[in-house]
Amino acid sequence: MIGKLRQNLLVACLVISSVTVFYLGRHAMECHHRAEDRVVAPLLSSLHATLRTGHNLSSPFVYNKDMPLIFIGGVPRSGTTLMRAMLDAHPDVRCGEETRVIPRILAMKQMWSRSGREKMRLDEAGVTDEVLDAAMQAFLLEIIVKHGEPAAYLCNKDPFALKSLSYLAKIFPRAKFILMIRDGRASVHSMISRKVTIAGFDLNSYRDCLTKWNRAIETMYTQCLEAADKCLPMHYEQLVLHPEKWMRTLLKFLDIPWNEAVLHHEELIGKAGGVSLSKVERSTDQVIKPVNVEALSKWVGKIPVDVLRDMPAIAPMLARLGYDPHANPPNYGRPDPRVLDNTRRVFKGEFQLPDFLKEQSQLQKSSEKPNPS
Repeated sequence: MIGKLRQNLLVACLVISSVTVFYLGRHAMECHHRAEDRVVAPLLSSLHATLRTGHNLSSPFVYNKDMPLIFIGGVPRSGTTLMRAMLDAHPDVRCGEETRVIPRILAMKQMWSRSGREKMRLDEAGVTDEVLDAAMQAFLLEIIVKHGEPAAYLCNKDPFALKSLSYLAKIFPRAKFILMIRDGRASVHSMISRKVTIAGFDLNSYRDCLTKWNRAIETMYTQCLEAADKCLPMHYEQLVLHPEKWMRTLLKFLDIPWNEAVLHHEELIGKAGGVSLSKVERSTDQVIKPVNVEALSKWVGKIPVDVLRDMPAIAPMLARLGYDPHANPPNYGRPDPRVLDNTRRVFKGEFQLPDFLKEQSQLQKSSEKPNPS
């Protein structure tokens, strides 16, 4: 009997000892983790504030919301791909292909802000504007930085992202914006003839597409003017006719040193540190060529007569942006000799210059003839 009692007491003591050791050990581990957290937390915070691209871990590429990002936008088929290809040719710049994600997340953020009820719900849940802005900064930076190689200047080309230009200027205070502007008749004809699907645009109707073009470019142009010190409107036609003049203007605006490579983007396609092109973007087959005037007047004679008649009412932004809504064809100006050379070389006589360029071409040919004397 006594032996059995002693056995039970021994088991009880063992259980109590085990429990005591367990709790003491657990307490010690918690104290250790708390001490560790006090050391590690600031390091983690620092790591989150200073992120890496992961392309070269021995020499990390640091980025944050205060970097001088470049955003290229405009209505699709307005020369945004050409612009980003020319910038990509610069050894200090990396734009890369469209992400397609950025304009969608920006549109979602805009929708939340416009809905009073949704904003109230978010605020009640503690998801304030400050929280959303910080989340948007982090998300957009990750996409822009990680979808291509590191560079001194990073840019993003997603045409409709500039519908949120004012918001982007707010969350990225040192960012600059390039708004590509093109004659809406040319942009719309390109959409329709090349079957470029754009949400909300009826590709069976010039009238509908021109109306939507007008609305979209008005939104972006208004915001560009409001951020005049950060946004440069760039007319596609003038970039094509006078590439050196306008690329010099652009690089000066961006505070990036001049480099002749931006005038020869086609020579750097697919090369390391050069121009990377997407296989699925519709404009890829055009930017593989040097800058030329082929696309300037393709729309002439293709738009229905009733739409041409109502053009000033359908697309009032044409006149506001400096285009003559009644001119068919318009006179965009005379190209630089280099651009005419490019056009003749690329098309080898197959391409017919529009009337407003023929005179310039003839003058250039005459000046190239040897002097009989």
